[in-house]
Amino acid sequence: MRKSRVKAKLSRNEPVLVTTLHLSDPSMYELASLMGFDGLWLDLEHHHHSVETANTLLRAARVGTSDVMVRPAKGEFMRMGRILEAGAQGIMYPRCDNAEEAAEVVRWSKFAPLGTRGIDGGNPDMPYCTMPLTDYLREANEQTFTVIQLESPESIDHVDAIAAVEGVDVLFLGPGDFSILAGIPGQFDHPSIRDARDAIAKAAKSHGKHWGSVGFSPEHSSELVEQGARFICHAADLLILKQGFERLQSDFSKLGFTFNNQLGK
Repeated sequence: MRKSRVKAKLSRNEPVLVTTLHLSDPSMYELASLMGFDGLWLDLEHHHHSVETANTLLRAARVGTSDVMVRPAKGEFMRMGRILEAGAQGIMYPRCDNAEEAAEVVRWSKFAPLGTRGIDGGNPDMPYCTMPLTDYLREANEQTFTVIQLESPESIDHVDAIAAVEGVDVLFLGPGDFSILAGIPGQFDHPSIRDARDAIAKAAKSHGKHWGSVGFSPEHSSELVEQGARFICHAADLLILKQGFERLQSDFSKLGFTFNNQLGK
């Protein structure tokens, strides 16, 4: 079974960098994985990808060394098993409200005795019925990770109990939704965001778990790491392309080229 780069680094208390890929071109996953990012974030909550498409993207990533972390939508417990069977190393579960919901995530994503995930074996994660069953069950539990997203003020009230759930590996502050639900949309320096971050860091340390968040810049990511975060998500293919196109237009506009930019710039 493929070893998890993310879990190996976290076990050594090393920082992990995950970047997001929104485009459904397998070449993006192949390229990023060959470049050796720790993890690639594949989002099935907000984007149109089917499980079949996700399977193709996961296969492309296996040519390199990157883990792929897949985020289903809230409550899509049955989908997690198919995602893991397709070869995802990590599950990111959004909008977790309390410890009971976090325990449900673990039940669906881990084999007994940690959970009640169903067995198949004839898929890329094993891969393809090539391992003794007992080895597969052990390795699948050891080489996959569970990230629980805390995205509301109410979830922070339960952060200590969530951190105590066996099988939860990472607590993750989702600053975008948190800011909206807290009534401070986009105010990522607001004291409420800092207080939530402090509470997550404290709970993670108390229960021997890791935590992380979105790093908006290298400087912001450094602040998170200094506070103890080891799971940092930064950038996305769409943003990288957009920024590259903007630089191209800026450079060539100086040479007299003009552009019919429909985005207001």
